Amino acid sequence: MRQRITVLAIAIAAGGLAACGGAVRPSKYYALEVPATPSAAAAANPYPVALLVGRLTAPHLYRDDRIVYRTGPEQLGTYDYHRWAEPPTEMVEAALLRMLRESGRYRTVQTLRSNAQGDYILRGRLHNFEEISGSQIAARVAIEIELYEIKTGTTVWTQFYSYDEPVNGKDVPAVVQALDRNVRRGLEQVVRGLEQYFVAHLPK
Repeated sequence: MRQRITVLAIAIAAGGLAACGGAVRPSKYYALEVPATPSAAAAANPYPVALLVGRLTAPHLYRDDRIVYRTGPEQLGTYDYHRWAEPPTEMVEAALLRMLRESGRYRTVQTLRSNAQGDYILRGRLHNFEEISGSQIAARVAIEIELYEIKTGTTVWTQFYSYDEPVNGKDVPAVVQALDRNVRRGLEQVVRGLEQYFVAHLPK
């Protein structure tokens, strides 16, 4: 499964354009998108599990639409004219939902916001989703996912992913491409880890 990046450039109309006497700088919007392609081969015997994918929590900056950059251990900033089409938490959640559905490994995969009933809730926290500025620019993604069993009321599995993906360029689109690669790698690890859990713990 290959991800693609959608870039939308939108010129913002401002009421004071005539008074300013100059053009308004356009804002660019970016989206990480997983193509809706069918699974190559659905599992012959999917796990008898109904998964519910819950919302990802995150610090405020990653629930906003501004692209975040880090200039030091404790200093963050945001771009004014480079934004996400959706908050990072929603994009990552949607990508995880799609990947789990397309794996064909589960009886059902729905969102927690739906009226569907489930056996487990998959939820987590997005700790980092940003550009790391410096001599070598990188794209940092850190995400923690846990599996909550509804019947027992316990968390039965967790996985933490953190990686700084090198950026092949100096501009924001190159950073977005690196974040895209990093998210894909992290979610692939989550999906594999979840499958390994059910292989080991489901009744034979």
